[in-house]
Amino acid sequence: MSRDIGAALRALHRPGDPFILANAWDAGSAKLLAALGASAIATSSAAHAFTLGRPDMGLVSRDEALAHAQDLVAAVNVPVSGDFENGFGEAPETVAETVRLAFEAGLAGISVEDTALPGDIPYARALAAERIRAAAAAARALPRDFVLVARADGVMNGQYDLDEALARLALFEAAGADCLYVPVPGGIEAQARICASTTLPVNALVAGDFAEIPRARFAGIGVARLSLGSSLARATHRLIVDAGHDMFERGDFSRLAHSITGGEVDALLGKA
Repeated sequence: MSRDIGAALRALHRPGDPFILANAWDAGSAKLLAALGASAIATSSAAHAFTLGRPDMGLVSRDEALAHAQDLVAAVNVPVSGDFENGFGEAPETVAETVRLAFEAGLAGISVEDTALPGDIPYARALAAERIRAAAAAARALPRDFVLVARADGVMNGQYDLDEALARLALFEAAGADCLYVPVPGGIEAQARICASTTLPVNALVAGDFAEIPRARFAGIGVARLSLGSSLARATHRLIVDAGHDMFERGDFSRLAHSITGGEVDALLGKA
């Protein structure tokens, strides 16, 4: 892609007019989503782990995540963002190196969370901010634009409350983040508080109860970006599990009768 994909991704972030960041798990799903109208694609750390036969526990290496990201970048003609967990290391300089490697892999941006993987304990607030500061400095030193998303995951992980998340977001904003993100913040009112707390674009995760909320409601509270995380991959796995129970326990194949045709898939892949 010859255009500045980082600038193209940044331009999609309009508070009150959220775009859908479609998280894919392989080249085929990325191409299908792009053909269906996705203006940007993202990796999903959980969905990628599933393809490797691993649970979502921070067990994917940086090299594996980068190779996976390159596959998605090569598959589509829209910007691709990387779900890069905690930046694949605790030290700020490690996170900065991850930014540089992500850029070299062709990504338009990445998200970095504040959790000391593979557990769920958050980094101390000051260290979490320093990690984002290092990542932002590395991003600004790149030869083209690069969108850095700072995540506060402690509410989702049951490690701190929304007030602590908001305090961390303020530090992340001051450290140079381009977009802020609190996955599963505790309801739409909490999401509204997040949006009202900053002038930066805010990402909301369409998962769980949030999957029942229409785009217009997110727009109304000022969300700029709606990511799917592993929701679409897990919806696919739901079908596999349900069909598997039917087939192997009852000899019932009826769920397969409603699948998309090979011709439809071929047409979409050709379109992409």
